[in-house]
Amino acid sequence: MSSPVARETLTVLVFSHRPEIREAITTAIGRRPAPDLGRVRFVEAAGIADVLAAADAGGVDLAILDGEAQPTGGMGLSRQLKNEIDDCPPIIVTVRRRDDRWLATWSQADAVLVHPLDPLTAAETVADVLRRSASLAVRG
Repeated sequence: MSSPVARETLTVLVFSHRPEIREAITTAIGRRPAPDLGRVRFVEAAGIADVLAAADAGGVDLAILDGEAQPTGGMGLSRQLKNEIDDCPPIIVTVRRRDDRWLATWSQADAVLVHPLDPLTAAETVADVLRRSASLAVRG
């Protein structure tokens, strides 16, 4: 049985104030994180206003937020989106220290990745979150 997200183009919003972090995220995930998923189209955001506008507009299948972004980090932004957007896309937060993974619970993120990003782990995590999101949408 094929995944409900197969053969679609998936939109992944990547937020960080640092272009090199956005590039590290997009490179680690790649354009097709799993064979059963569609190709990924990355939309990059350097500021919170861009993230909020994209989330409000809809059409984002996944948001990946830099937990170390300045002046507002991805963890606080994740919590804000989860509490304010009715149909909030799933969110992955990236952190610098493995010990900060517990903060993802507070941020209400669906998953967390630790820098430096391992391409295999990053792609698997993205694929898992997208599959869970698609299966919930089919059931809902």
